[in-house]
Amino acid sequence: MTSPAPIAEAQETPRPEGAAVPALSIDGVSHAYGPRRALMDVSFNVQPASFTALLGLNGAGKSTLFSLITRLFGIQSGRVGIFGHDVSKSPGEALRLLGVVFQPRTLDLDLSLTQNLLYHAALHGIGRREASARSAELLGRIGLADRAASKVRDLSGGQMRRLEIARALLHRPRLLLLDEPTVGLDVKARADIISHVRQLVTEQGIGVLWATHLFDEIMPGDDLVVLHQGKVLAQGPMSRVVAATGAQDVNTAFMRLTGAQTMPGGGA
Repeated sequence: MTSPAPIAEAQETPRPEGAAVPALSIDGVSHAYGPRRALMDVSFNVQPASFTALLGLNGAGKSTLFSLITRLFGIQSGRVGIFGHDVSKSPGEALRLLGVVFQPRTLDLDLSLTQNLLYHAALHGIGRREASARSAELLGRIGLADRAASKVRDLSGGQMRRLEIARALLHRPRLLLLDEPTVGLDVKARADIISHVRQLVTEQGIGVLWATHLFDEIMPGDDLVVLHQGKVLAQGPMSRVVAATGAQDVNTAFMRLTGAQTMPGGGA
């Protein structure tokens, strides 16, 4: 299917002088795998203490974008900044402010919960005593303190995802990226994960970029970026994006923007 032209787009409000530096800035980013263009001139910001939903079908380019932000792939064109630090020019300063939860599981199943966290802390140069204190605090916060010595393989899918979020927060980042974090989880586990991440925004002021294809994970107060076939079709407050399409809800707005005949899961 050819890429449809956006029928409406909510323009991003310019940042006033003296306003906070974006937690994440994506400026004109393009990426190709040989002749196949995965991202085309993608630009948007994530503000501190905000929840931004990156909405797109499988193959939209969400995971490619995450790989560029985290330096798994080199940036071919454009710029990525984390709190003003250019990821290409100052990767150390940028990435120490970033926590990431990728879609595939990356925990060591044969280590305990605490051992997984301590290993991650060591990679960030956190001393053993401080790492132990932070690990205990985070396990308590996610409700898994009583499982600290258990092997990860004995956890449920939702518990594993909570542990991955705790691990991503161990070095106290100011920006958290989550790539389809609720895939494969049951309804309750999904709700628990979403609630926990939203609490991080309101209570700790963390900026969040939440990549998803599920409409019901997006709330009216969220910022929204619609990514389709490598292009940003709309961005801005969710209510403004929906209104710009003349739709009544984000489901219909997405279908009008993308020309999709079927909807992603999780929306009715």
